[in-house]
Amino acid sequence: MLFSDPHISLADLKDVATITALLNSAYRGEASQSGWTTEAHLIAGDVRTNEEEVSLLMRPPDTVFLKYTENEIVGCVNLQKHGERIYLGMLSVKPQIQGGGIGKKLLHASEQFAIQNSCNSVYMTVISVRHELINWYKRHGYSDKGERKPFEEDEVSGRHQQKLEFAVLQKKLF
Repeated sequence: MLFSDPHISLADLKDVATITALLNSAYRGEASQSGWTTEAHLIAGDVRTNEEEVSLLMRPPDTVFLKYTENEIVGCVNLQKHGERIYLGMLSVKPQIQGGGIGKKLLHASEQFAIQNSCNSVYMTVISVRHELINWYKRHGYSDKGERKPFEEDEVSGRHQQKLEFAVLQKKLF
C-alpha cells in the first residue's frame, strides 16, 4: 500500500498500545480537552477503547489502521472495507498538535486507500451533536445522509452524559 505522504503507513500489532493511548487521549479525559475532538463533555471516563478492541480491529483481512508518524505515532484512523465502501472510524490526532493538518492528511490517505481497494465511497458515523466535527467533514466533501444510528453505552467506552446518536456521513469518490 503506497501513500503520497511518507509519514503515513499501515499500523501493525506492535502499534496497539500506542494507538490505544492515542485514541484515549484524543477522545476522553482531561488530556483530550486540549484538542478540539474531545468527547469528554459527552461521555464520562478516560477510556474510549482498550488494547483488546484495537487488536481485534487489526485482525480481519479487510480492516487496517493507518498511522501518522513523526518520531512517534501522532495520528491514526481505522478503515474497514464493506463491499464497495470503506468505513472510516477512530480518526485521531494527538490533542496538543490538532489543527496542524495531520487529520486532513489521514483523511486523504483514507480516500486513497478506498480507491486503491476499488471502493466508490467512504462513510462514517459521528456523534450527531458534534456539529463542529460534522462541519469539518462537510468541508472535506462529506455529506450528512440524514440517517441516524443509536449510540449504545458499553462496558468499555464510558457513561453517556446525555442521550447520543450517530449521524452517518458519506463521500462519493467517483
